[in-house]
Amino acid sequence: MAHTADSMLPLAGTTVVALEQAVAAPLATRHLADLGARVIKIERVGEGDFARNYDHAVQGLASHFVWLNRGKESVALDLKDPAGLAAAKRLIAGADVFVQNSAPGAVARLGLDGDQLRAENPGLVVVNISGYGTDGPRRDRKAYDMLIQAEAGLISVTGTPETATKTGVPSADIAAGLYTAQSVLAALLRRARTGEGAVVDVSMFDATAEWLGHPMYMQMYAGRQIPRMGLSHASIAPYDAFPTSDGQILIGVQNDRGWVALTSVLERPDLADHPDLATNVARVRNRAECDRLVGELTAQWTTAELDARLAAAGVPAAQLNDMQGLIDHPQLSARDRWREIDSPVGPLRALLPPTTFRDVELPMGAVPDLGEHTAAVLAELGLAPEEIERLRESGAAQVAEPAPAAG
Repeated sequence: MAHTADSMLPLAGTTVVALEQAVAAPLATRHLADLGARVIKIERVGEGDFARNYDHAVQGLASHFVWLNRGKESVALDLKDPAGLAAAKRLIAGADVFVQNSAPGAVARLGLDGDQLRAENPGLVVVNISGYGTDGPRRDRKAYDMLIQAEAGLISVTGTPETATKTGVPSADIAAGLYTAQSVLAALLRRARTGEGAVVDVSMFDATAEWLGHPMYMQMYAGRQIPRMGLSHASIAPYDAFPTSDGQILIGVQNDRGWVALTSVLERPDLADHPDLATNVARVRNRAECDRLVGELTAQWTTAELDARLAAAGVPAAQLNDMQGLIDHPQLSARDRWREIDSPVGPLRALLPPTTFRDVELPMGAVPDLGEHTAAVLAELGLAPEEIERLRESGAAQVAEPAPAAG
């Protein structure tokens, strides 16, 4: 049975300081918090992480911020103020990991670049997230998710034949965040073996380019730009949404055995060895006719009926859910994936982390208010109450007002 003993959490005892905003770095550090790390998030005085104000959809909180920042401690410091910067440096000096995705050159100007920090603490793991990397002609360019998707070519292979689109979620940010979390874990593992920390650079452009391996190799070695296929696939058929009597269903046949199984489900076994359809290469070459035949046959059943028939035969298929369909999905409820987390506006629903340890349930901490932990963390650094108050009064730090007592 899973339990929540801190000692069983993979990153128990690890302290991460994050100078972060938006998506890429907050996603990485939220995963580290889920794994048991203590994550101290340095935010701007007054505004905080600007993702706090993207919207107010979650009972007044921003949906991005709720998604990416549970389980963290918020310390609000003005890094342009010498006293605020000094407090931040003391925080980082006592940490195991420092993650940042500030604008190009910003941390160097503050004296927080990796080489400077590791000169004082050789065991520190520093991960810098940037748009395009530390050199090259676009090093200093602003890099938002959509812009990176465009520059890396992701948009060129996404959408319909008529319309190119970006992905519906910030894929470039997410890619960089996941590689950042991976790099932290790898660097900590190496440090356990050698005692040495690391400076790691992760760029959104590089991370997104890595995800484009298949279309990139098709272009380099076959001279072919992968076309935008909507729900379909350039190299596989049938692979698309097909009509049912009350809607549609997505079917993806990845090999010729699957084609034989599909023709059986559709009660047309004669199509299994049809010379124009028997192999995937033939089906791709004759995609229009293949899709037409499959669509005529799938329309005989309701979505639920056909979904069950395909599942029983082992044919890959899925229903096309919207967001409410995801929220209500029986796979989530049957596997008890929903939990409640605390927040400044009360309990909120959240999904368990996708990494499931069988002997311990990963923690899901509260969404922090801006500056909620400033006073406590500064006190840990040895600052007396009157020193913390002077920082607050000068504007070098922001201390959240305590929540009113219940009742």
